[in-house]
Amino acid sequence: MSQTVGLTRLAYSRVWHQISASKPHPTLSTIKSPPEAITPPSLGRLASRIAVLLMGKHKPIWDPSTDCGDYVVVTNCAALYTTGMKKYRKTYYRHNTRPGSLKTVTMDVLMEKFGGAEVLRKAVSGMLPKNRLREKRLARLKAFEADAHPYKQNIIRFGGRKVGNKGWEQMVHQIREADQQRL
Repeated sequence: MSQTVGLTRLAYSRVWHQISASKPHPTLSTIKSPPEAITPPSLGRLASRIAVLLMGKHKPIWDPSTDCGDYVVVTNCAALYTTGMKKYRKTYYRHNTRPGSLKTVTMDVLMEKFGGAEVLRKAVSGMLPKNRLREKRLARLKAFEADAHPYKQNIIRFGGRKVGNKGWEQMVHQIREADQQRL
């Protein structure tokens, strides 16, 4: 008798998610009400959500030793939102194991030199488990400074509407109703 239930091949398939770093997000925002005060997701909340998607923890088949995560495309990384004075006070360290070679750089200098995509990549990297799957998972993170990216055809769509855009939930309900009537 089989130990698996359902279509496991479909569960292991990788899906493409798109997240905008500058668009206000109701669930990832630090301010919940009134609706016009909702802010873009802060760097930490955005990075933790991306790490969950890259690991595959949102799927029912999640297992720590298997790589069942999805692809994530993040746009508008140039406008990353940070709370407080983190942009000027947060420091990143690197060391090449030689005495006296500790280098420090602040977040604003790192963003100016490499862009917001590198800051986001470092934040997500710190939230992923430190094991052999880390580099493979980080390779599925595609971060861009503006709206333009080459993965537009891969993003999840329901009835021609991207997930997250206005009206996509109604398309899901229509598709489900049509499937139920067909069955």
